Amino acid sequence: MMQNELKSRRDIPAELTWDLSLIYAAEEELYRDVERLKSLCGHMEQTYKGRLDTPERINACLDDLREVNRLLVWAVHYCDLAVSVDYYDTHNQERNEEIASVTAKITSRLSFIDNEIARQTNEVIQGAAALSEENSHYLQNVLRTKPHLLHPETERALAALSRTIQAPYQIYNMAKLADMKFPSFQAEGKEYPLGYSLFENNYAYEENTAVRRGAFDAFSAKIKEYENVTAAAYNTQVQTEKTIATLRGFDSVFDSLLFGQRVSRELYDRQIDLITEKLAPHMRRYARLLKKIHGLDRMTFADLKIAVDPEYDPKVTIAESEAYMEKGLAVLGADYVAMIKEAYRDRWIDFAQNQGKSTGGFCASPYGKNSFILLSWNERMSDVFTLAHELGHAGHFRACNGSQSIFDTDVSTYFVEAPSTMNELLMAQYLLKTSSDPRFRRWVLSCMIGNTYYHNFVTHLMEAAYQREVYRIVDAGGSVNAETLTRLMKETLQAFWGEDVEISEDAAHTWMRQPHYYMGLYPYTYSAGLTVATQVCRRIEKEGQCAVDDWKKVLAAGGTLDPAGLAKLAGIDITTDAPLLDTIAYIGELIDEIERLTDSL
Repeated sequence: MMQNELKSRRDIPAELTWDLSLIYAAEEELYRDVERLKSLCGHMEQTYKGRLDTPERINACLDDLREVNRLLVWAVHYCDLAVSVDYYDTHNQERNEEIASVTAKITSRLSFIDNEIARQTNEVIQGAAALSEENSHYLQNVLRTKPHLLHPETERALAALSRTIQAPYQIYNMAKLADMKFPSFQAEGKEYPLGYSLFENNYAYEENTAVRRGAFDAFSAKIKEYENVTAAAYNTQVQTEKTIATLRGFDSVFDSLLFGQRVSRELYDRQIDLITEKLAPHMRRYARLLKKIHGLDRMTFADLKIAVDPEYDPKVTIAESEAYMEKGLAVLGADYVAMIKEAYRDRWIDFAQNQGKSTGGFCASPYGKNSFILLSWNERMSDVFTLAHELGHAGHFRACNGSQSIFDTDVSTYFVEAPSTMNELLMAQYLLKTSSDPRFRRWVLSCMIGNTYYHNFVTHLMEAAYQREVYRIVDAGGSVNAETLTRLMKETLQAFWGEDVEISEDAAHTWMRQPHYYMGLYPYTYSAGLTVATQVCRRIEKEGQCAVDDWKKVLAAGGTLDPAGLAKLAGIDITTDAPLLDTIAYIGELIDEIERLTDSL
């Protein structure tokens, strides 16, 4: 299929875009809040600095800090979301930089708060926690982080340098979304245009092997031109994380990054090791099945995302997708369906495909406002699953933000992908009930494997396994470059796919394609979240409403519990291997059934 060149953002119809006026009706309102922030910051310095020595004053300060955080969240999201849909817009870029600078200054000026509270006796801190439910968990976290706090002036300097510390991620995005200009490519005598999102969202799934592989070759050749600057940005990122870990007294960068997730090293390693060992045989069978169905001469990395039955993959319009969302997620209740209707009606969702837009999908949920969902709509059923996923985040944070203090909405990344992947599974379960046709059933099951489980248990898991090797090098005092990163990724992919999938140098350059490496130990959490989601979804199938009710309690709990506590509330014990092993076995069963249905068809 011939693709058209992507439009400029200014040529996109408004109904395909999200409405950021739901945060601020006009830019003037943003700057009014910026002035309020500066004023409140000055008041807090004058009123509390050097005086946080009683439970009452500690709580008064934290009450003001909650308001600072609320205003910062609104300002930062308003500016950052505008940039994410158009990296070519210089006004939005400049405004985003301005607000980032304001944020860094304010967090630097207020960095005294945690230090001064931490200097008090545990009795004073616990006394303050007992006086305020809204500030209680924040204060418990101060007690937890106390051993790792630095001198007040060091904390102030680190906060002031926050934008500089985050620079590697910005450099990565600018190279990827603003600087890379892809030439067209030839396949079977025809010329095809190419772009980052065109490749990620279209050509990676293309049924025509010559076009798919041609696009992969051309795409890989272009990104490889940027391998050294991308590697330099990433090495700066991991070296910075290692330095901060050492400064804060952690034995390793792993301990430092997992500390914030409230997860043990055992849970982290288990997720990577068990999936690499136990899931690989199932996924190799799936790769062999794809090769057989499509009559491929060989199975390459570029072929792994093709559909089992591409001709059966129905086109889905944006309007039709709303009905899928409402029916597929109806099990979560009338209030959930009402949120879905609101999301479509009030333009929470940016469906557009345009130049300079971020790839992939995400959901941002500023406290006290609605969510904002970014994706690129291609009229594929995979888009329905992506949107269900992002609405899972929206539903989670609507429940969490509506029930908890702003201090208690920072959910551990170990758990944060559970509500999103849960929605993908619920959508698949709904689809399976709509027809008894064997071909339709095979198609739905293959969507679960090829989209939900492949994305979370394979793509992101490979990232996690590769990322762990990078951090091991850095922990030992080493550094990484493009050659090293390419080698590590190639070894990781070969260990998983074995002889069943050809891993080329181009495939090895997939380390350049994901932004997750700039977010700490994030990649492994996709499989962790989906493990919980799989177990809860199976509970809902067996137990019905009582399991749904438990899940809704989990969504509303926010950051008041650690991942193990949240999973326990949902009836799942993640302190053992059992949930992960059961989930891997379930994936194997799905592939078994796809194979049986293929033989019968």
